[in-house]
Amino acid sequence: MTKIRKGPAKAAEAPTGARYEELKRMLTERQREIMAEVQGKIRDVRTEGAENPQKHGAWNSSDPEIDIQEDIEFALIQMKAETLEKINQALARLEEGTYGHCFECGDEIAQPRLRALPFAVRCKDCEEAREMAQQHERAQARRSRDFFDPGFGKN
Repeated sequence: MTKIRKGPAKAAEAPTGARYEELKRMLTERQREIMAEVQGKIRDVRTEGAENPQKHGAWNSSDPEIDIQEDIEFALIQMKAETLEKINQALARLEEGTYGHCFECGDEIAQPRLRALPFAVRCKDCEEAREMAQQHERAQARRSRDFFDPGFGKN
């Protein structure tokens, strides 16, 4: 069964109630955890850089393992920062009264899904349909590319 998009949920006047309080608590708790992780990681990098300045900076590093480790640390900080931004957006939607409602169908997103992925913007069914559509598009693009260039990607 295909759901028909109802559009984004309309903003509630003043979000209240047990669901609102639980969602807000969950989001702010996750926000604090991520902020602490990011700040701790940045502090570690700064401390490590101060203790061993020749280790940091691509122009000074001759050890590929150090370069890889620094790249991984930077990527982790970046991912945490992106997650933090998604949580901040979720908190804004919570205050607007639209948090917890699917962007596609407008239905409420199940509480277990929001616990697992607090910044989810789609219900499970709509997210699965979106993922299937993306897989289909990628497969079509691959077939089209292979049709026009059968040697693409082969040595």
